[in-house]
Amino acid sequence: MRLTDYTDYALRTLIYVAVHPDELVTIQRIADAFDIPKNHLIKIVQQLGQDGFLHTVRGRAGGITLGRPAAEINLGDVVRATEPDFRMVECFHGDDNHCVITRVCGLRGVLHAALRAYFEVLDGYTLQDLVDKPNAVNRALGEVRALPMPRPRAKPASRA
Repeated sequence: MRLTDYTDYALRTLIYVAVHPDELVTIQRIADAFDIPKNHLIKIVQQLGQDGFLHTVRGRAGGITLGRPAAEINLGDVVRATEPDFRMVECFHGDDNHCVITRVCGLRGVLHAALRAYFEVLDGYTLQDLVDKPNAVNRALGEVRALPMPRPRAKPASRA
C-alpha cells in the first residue's frame, strides 16, 4: 500500500509544526524545509486546520500551530482524513465491482484483514511518537537552533 503525496506532506507538516511548539510556523518555512511546492501545502494546511489537527492564524503575522497536543494527534486519524481511497482492488468498490469471481474469491477478505492490521498499527502511534527527538529532527532539517551562549563567569578579583 502506498500513501499519496498529499498524506506524506500532511504528516511532514505536522512533524515540522510539532518540533516548533513555541512558534507560529509559516507554510513557506515548511515548503522550504522539505522542498515542497507552497501551493500544495496551502490546501493541506487548510484541511488539517478544518480537521482540528492544526490551528491557523491568518494575516501578515500569521502562521500555524498544532490544533491539539502532539500526544493527542493519532496517526491513523491523520491518514484516514487525508487519504482519498482505501479500495485496494475492484472488489472493494461495491456497486462498481465487475469482477466475476468476487463471490468465491478469498482475496477481498485477506486484503480487508491487511487493511485493518495496517490501521491498528497506525492507531497505536501519535504525532508525539514521531517527534520525541525534536533537536535531531531540526538538525536533519538544517535548522539547528542556536542555544543560548553560556554567560562568561566573572573573573575573581585579583589580589594586589
